[in-house]
Amino acid sequence: MTDLYIYYQVREADMAALHGAVAAMQAGLASACGVSPQLKRRPQPQDGLQTWMEVYPAVPDGFEAALTAAVQQSGLQPLTAGPRHTEVFTDLTSCA
Repeated sequence: MTDLYIYYQVREADMAALHGAVAAMQAGLASACGVSPQLKRRPQPQDGLQTWMEVYPAVPDGFEAALTAAVQQSGLQPLTAGPRHTEVFTDLTSCA
C-alpha cells in the first residue's frame, strides 16, 4: 500500500480560509476515491507560519492524479506560503 504525506506552510492570517478549502477538498476525495484523509499541523507556529500536513493512507492507483486535479480546483495555492511537498511511503515488508 502507498501512503501520501503532503506538507506546506500557511500564514496564520489564511488559516481559516485554507482550513475550509482543504476540508471541502478532502471530503470530495473521500467520496470519490474511498480514501480516509487526515489534516494535521505542527503544534507551534514559527515566524507567523504554521506547517500543515495532509495525510492520505492506503491510496488507490491513480489517486495522485485525482489529488492534483482537486488541488487545482480547490484554490489552495494562493492560501499557502510556498509550495506543497509530497512524500510517498509504502509498507515495509519482512525480509524473513
